[in-house]
Amino acid sequence: MKNTPHTADAYLRIENVVKDFGGGAIAVNNVSIDIAQGEIFALLGSSGCGKTTLLRMLGGFETPSSGRIVLNGQDLAGLPPYERPINMMFQSYALFPHLTVWENIAFGLKRDAMPKDQVAERVDSMLKLVQLAKFARRKPHQLSGGQQQRVALARSLAKRPQLLLLDEPLGALDKKLREETQLELVKIIHDVGVTCVMVTHDQEEAMTMASRIAVMSEGRILQVGTPGEIYEAPATRFVADFIGNVNLMEGRLVKDAADHALIQCADCRHLVSHGISATEGMSVNVALRPEKVRLSRQRPEGETNLAQGTVKDRSYFGAFTVYHVELPSGQLLKVSQINGERQRDDELRAGDTAWAHWADNAHVVLTQ
Repeated sequence: MKNTPHTADAYLRIENVVKDFGGGAIAVNNVSIDIAQGEIFALLGSSGCGKTTLLRMLGGFETPSSGRIVLNGQDLAGLPPYERPINMMFQSYALFPHLTVWENIAFGLKRDAMPKDQVAERVDSMLKLVQLAKFARRKPHQLSGGQQQRVALARSLAKRPQLLLLDEPLGALDKKLREETQLELVKIIHDVGVTCVMVTHDQEEAMTMASRIAVMSEGRILQVGTPGEIYEAPATRFVADFIGNVNLMEGRLVKDAADHALIQCADCRHLVSHGISATEGMSVNVALRPEKVRLSRQRPEGETNLAQGTVKDRSYFGAFTVYHVELPSGQLLKVSQINGERQRDDELRAGDTAWAHWADNAHVVLTQ
């Protein structure tokens, strides 16, 4: 892929950055990204993909082997972390256990020799921002995980950095608290107006918090886009498989016309409502999200995209149920259906024969 094209109004510009640790270990491989002022930008990928190394280069904790990092017109090359207008919030929060909440937030301001009255004003405003004013005199161990996370954020924002770096910011929280804190954290960042780059391996966290996402693998950027673009129009098989649940079917491009394409797979022929500008006869993959598929007992009338199979099992998640339908080839097709009714007389069960069908704009054809 495809790094992002450079734009004239980029606030943070990462230009052809490489980090080579030697011995063939290239952690970041020629990455270029432009990030706008005020944006929350997520670096998303599995462990070892290079996202944390890239974040550490932004913070000055690692030095690029080549390339440039420019923030608000300033080349950061050679600047140590403490001279960069950047603050980094770590997954562990790194709060001082012997200091109160107030003292933790004030620590960096005091080190910068800010006058006492300004320190007090800034700390009080940060406590108000993160809604922790009544906990100012408590020690970190007297707070919940979510409250500690907000203290760490307040401390990171107190010095009014031009760029905020978040390293797995909610990784230490349990699932329910993490979900509750995501939108809270986004609101605080937007209220301050700081530009933010976050690293996460949690796709839901990236989709919820970021305005744009860069999916990374083996040191490279595979795709950059909004959460909707990444999910609905993945550029590669890896991205489609990494983001959310997906059915991937291998097939051959039978026809590619201006207004439609036909792909023959083992269990069905896909009609796509647009051309894909590829070579007829080539191997392709069809990506089909489970929620785009419908199930019925009878063969549906007028449907072109359909396949018959047997329900192998189903999983009930309250708001929706996921069915696994075995097709004639043996492939399991995942189907997610909303539970809009409390009880259904015609509910499909394991062993039932069912027809899966979907619209001609429901799938994405992947050539790489």
